[in-house]
Amino acid sequence: MLVILLVAGCGGDPNQELRQWMDDQSKTMKGKVDTLPVVKPYVPFAYNAFDLPDPFKPRKIEPSRGSSKLAPDLNRRKEPLEAYAIESLRMVGTLERDKTMYALVRANDKTVYQVRSGNYMGQNFGVITGITEGDIRLRELVQDSSGDWAERQSRLLLDDQEQKK
Repeated sequence: MLVILLVAGCGGDPNQELRQWMDDQSKTMKGKVDTLPVVKPYVPFAYNAFDLPDPFKPRKIEPSRGSSKLAPDLNRRKEPLEAYAIESLRMVGTLERDKTMYALVRANDKTVYQVRSGNYMGQNFGVITGITEGDIRLRELVQDSSGDWAERQSRLLLDDQEQKK
């Protein structure tokens, strides 16, 4: 008899209670789905920049060749001191020979150059207009924001550091 009771106890569905609980829960649960957002209509973009320069292509910047009377002569041969910025040049002395005044100019690489009126120096097309014992006067040509050339007067003073040595 004991064997019959054991077999009868094993014959039932062990998951019956679980199935009943799941059925009860599924009756009371309702899904919560948010409403879909309103889709904006697609407006295609009209690309009209085919004729503009490519921003990723390197271009060489050239001075404009406007009709300005002050435009520099781009075809003349460059002089050695035009490779240096005017701020990096120092006047270190003067010489006078055959009634012509010469200035001695030292570049930042310690090279000393002899210049006279009419020579060019600096990167702004600077031409020497006068030399005295204390300074060099220059007329430089610079481009303004509109691309026109403007004249600018500059002076390179005798370097006092050279006088103290």
